[in-house]
Amino acid sequence: MREEREGLIQCVLLDWMVARHAWLASLACLVLLAGCGYQFRVDGAGPTIGATAPSSQTSPPPRLVVRTLENKSFEPNLETRYTNYLRHEFSSGSGAQVVPEAEAADLVLSGQILSVTVPTLGFSRTTTFESRTEVVVTVKVEETRTKRVVWAQMSKGFSEFFVTPDLQFNRVLQNRALEQAGRFIAEDLASRFLLQLESGQLAKPPAQSASDNEDSNIK
Repeated sequence: MREEREGLIQCVLLDWMVARHAWLASLACLVLLAGCGYQFRVDGAGPTIGATAPSSQTSPPPRLVVRTLENKSFEPNLETRYTNYLRHEFSSGSGAQVVPEAEAADLVLSGQILSVTVPTLGFSRTTTFESRTEVVVTVKVEETRTKRVVWAQMSKGFSEFFVTPDLQFNRVLQNRALEQAGRFIAEDLASRFLLQLESGQLAKPPAQSASDNEDSNIK
């Protein structure tokens, strides 16, 4: 009985000594960390979910004047509509800021409606069933200060329409096809100008003439 009691006392003493040594070791570590100047804190606001790194500053878009196109086709008053299409598309999808002619600008766009043709697509011996409008437009962009041509492009627009026995209604359908072809041309030219601007090629002289840069828009 006495031996069991002594053994129990030794076990309790041993546990107390182990616990005491562990506590002293922990206290020593805290003292050392405080003495070395370690501080567990985060300066600043810290990371934010969904935040993105600030983007680098980009140069402002060039200011562009779109002058009224010169109409060399047989279609009257087509230059006004096509110029409006160009101004709309270049304002929204060319990377440039379209401004009125009275304001200062970096670039000036001018161009010509070269031709409008209406070939027949479907016909019989006596009747035409389907026709198509084909419009060719060429434009160039010059620097306002140096008058140097920095970009030139030719574009073709196509739009088909059915032919009816009513001549007046056929004229309405042809006008709609001309409008659609003009919108295709304006969108194509604005997209090509944006590509030229983003690639950094706008500051270089055009490698090809406008006649060599021919493109087709399909209905």
